[in-house]
Amino acid sequence: MKGQPSVLGIVLAGGEGKRLWPLTADRAKPAVPFGGNYRLVDFVLSNLVNAGYVRLCVLTQYKSHSLDRHISTTWRLSGVLGDYITPVPAQQRLGPRWYTGSADAIYQSLNLVYDEHPDHIVVFGADHVYRMDPAQMVRQHIDSGAGVTVAGIRVPRAEAKAFGCIDSDADGRITRFLEKPADPPHVPDDPAVTFASMGNYVFSTEVLLDALRADAADPDSVHDMGGNIIPMLVDRGIATVYDFADNDVPGSTERDHGYWRDVGTLDAYYDAHRDLVSVHPVFNLYNHQWPIRTATPPLPPAKFIEGGTARESMVGPGSIISGGDIRGSVVSADVMVDDGAIVEDSVLLPGVRIGRGAVVRRAILDKNVVIAPGARIGVDAARDRESYTVSSGGVVVLGKGARAQR
Repeated sequence: MKGQPSVLGIVLAGGEGKRLWPLTADRAKPAVPFGGNYRLVDFVLSNLVNAGYVRLCVLTQYKSHSLDRHISTTWRLSGVLGDYITPVPAQQRLGPRWYTGSADAIYQSLNLVYDEHPDHIVVFGADHVYRMDPAQMVRQHIDSGAGVTVAGIRVPRAEAKAFGCIDSDADGRITRFLEKPADPPHVPDDPAVTFASMGNYVFSTEVLLDALRADAADPDSVHDMGGNIIPMLVDRGIATVYDFADNDVPGSTERDHGYWRDVGTLDAYYDAHRDLVSVHPVFNLYNHQWPIRTATPPLPPAKFIEGGTARESMVGPGSIISGGDIRGSVVSADVMVDDGAIVEDSVLLPGVRIGRGAVVRRAILDKNVVIAPGARIGVDAARDRESYTVSSGGVVVLGKGARAQR
């Protein structure tokens, strides 16, 4: 917009997602389907686009075909206005090597910055489920005069050991950035709470460029944004924290205000789906003022026949529930549940087929999984562990195209 500072968005979407295996056996973590209609990358892209940031580069690396295809076919903006969302694979501009870390991914892609000449660069991750207005964070960054602003979410100190933690003073200046500390620092106004880094950053362009060049020249660096770049700028005294609790997203409710989930494990991914299906959901997908955007397949509406039912559930287009009973589940597009089958507290990705009389409980079924008539999933824990992946929380996971026999 004329008169406004120019902003380039860089989305880090190269994550391998090992802890989400087998969902990441054939796709990058940001391409993992979520919530019936979406992929994980749709959440960060929706937040940025809704905020008016429409020049976005998505840096990809591992098993990126489905992610590249999704971005290219779903996220097409107006070329006439100069808007774009583009996947950027490892270009090997600095030699025949892959990205060695998130900071190196940006360093190897600096041509994107040179082409745009932005005043500020928004660097966000692609692995989280949340709503946020990034423009509010950018405004605070500009007003503060900081070199970098780090988004922090308030978490109980007892749970903060699993995150990068932010120690800040009363003015919001970051004094320490600690990776998974044994004794997390507390926020200035609450001794029971810690600022955990959300992995979302706003940089003044020259500050980021100088930091990336210094990091690239350091042979001891692992070239990570959170592990190297942010601590470097903290030491220079030019880093501030943005309190995610201050972010006011249009249409949010008191219940889902400030919702953010890192779905990096099978149990976290499963639990985030459970947040969607209650009568008053912890995370509300039906906020039309700040929509989560994607492209839906050209399928007819879901169909319920022969007494098929779904309670406290979401059912995607093209699905046919033929006499089956679905409870507390998220069912994606083009799923078929046959007569007498029971699906409870489960996540079914597109193309799943549930045979007559089968039972599926506390399970995640990846695309095109086939459950044979009479089969039992999530009923006999010992048998499940012999044949399938079972998370530490007891969720049974079948990978893409798997077939479960009776």
